[in-house]
Amino acid sequence: MEVLDNKITKFREGLAKTNLSFREESLKYAEDTLTELDFPTTRVERWKYTRVAKIANTQFSSRKDVVKQLNLPIQDAYTVVLVNGYFDKELSSKNLPEGVEISATSQSANNLLGKVATIKNEVFTALNTLYATDGVSLRIKAKTIVDKPIQLVHVITGENTIATVRNVLVSERFSEAEVVQVFLSENANASFTNNVSEIIVEEGAKLVLDKLQNESESNFHYSNECVQQASNSNFKINTITLNGGLVRNDLTIDVDGENCETHLNGAYILKGKQHVDNHTVVNHLKPNCHSNEMYKGVMDDQSTGVFNGRILVSKDSQKIEAYQSNGNVLLSDSASINSKPELEIYADNVKCSHGSTTGQLDDEAIYYLRTRGISEKSAKALMVTAFISDVTKRMDNDKVVEYVHNQLHDRFGWDF
Repeated sequence: MEVLDNKITKFREGLAKTNLSFREESLKYAEDTLTELDFPTTRVERWKYTRVAKIANTQFSSRKDVVKQLNLPIQDAYTVVLVNGYFDKELSSKNLPEGVEISATSQSANNLLGKVATIKNEVFTALNTLYATDGVSLRIKAKTIVDKPIQLVHVITGENTIATVRNVLVSERFSEAEVVQVFLSENANASFTNNVSEIIVEEGAKLVLDKLQNESESNFHYSNECVQQASNSNFKINTITLNGGLVRNDLTIDVDGENCETHLNGAYILKGKQHVDNHTVVNHLKPNCHSNEMYKGVMDDQSTGVFNGRILVSKDSQKIEAYQSNGNVLLSDSASINSKPELEIYADNVKCSHGSTTGQLDDEAIYYLRTRGISEKSAKALMVTAFISDVTKRMDNDKVVEYVHNQLHDRFGWDF
């Protein structure tokens, strides 16, 4: 692998080794990975359009802090708050429903850390494994139906702060729950969130994960969700990037059981010099499953986007239905998107499709709206909101959708 010259050694200076209960083999594998590799350059295919030199050249430090007030998507929820990667007991809910166990990962007795996440050739996941400060350990017990959302709030503060967070989410057999994971910044500058979530959806379970990224344009963010689905389970993830300077989302879902349903929805709305990179993998390992993926992006000014969606269907995974689409709108001549949908199919009885479109707003449609008394600015906003709504209407929680709409209104002046 082509790497930056000896950046990883200096980057690790001053970072305290994790006190989380990782298995010895996971720690050893992560250490070996960082010994053999360095930060990836654009010569590495998976990082071809994303430059991480700004992260590699910054000396980050871990720090504890407190925040007084938060703008949360949902007020009526079971809420857990982490500030700079450290569990904040005061801001977190005191009462939890029967059948739900939530704790700081550092206080959890489970031994699932490192079981799901892939470290091979993943420098940021290896760093997370060795230097995670804390995270959320969530277990929804078998047959539990949670009455309201579980809200995981990650706040980063300060200058050159690193928040290294490791989460373990387990939905046991035939349980149902919605998790809202939101990333915020508070007086943060040139700080870095390194978040890894290991997610297990057991037989017959139903889990919805809304991930909202709303950090400031001066910050860096890396997220890696690794998901395992068992038979007859239903998993949906909605990844909405509202703000952030450099954002990279890695999502890998192993559909390792029959009769599973998997939904991936995403939206990224960019301006200035923002950069957002979404890499997804849906790995169909068993027959008779369905997956559907839709990502949409809007790029303005000099912003850049990347989408790489990959669907793999193994040899014995017959009767798979897998659909993937990526649509993008460029609002300026300086904005750009690199889109690469992929299908890798080894079975012969499947229904699979993928597609990608990139364009600008339709001038004729804008003209039509203007003839109806709508200003050019409002006409463009109307068309963009309709475009993004194809994703938000797939989200189940009205309060989360309202939060997304409000943030886009505040940032872009769009009305929904």
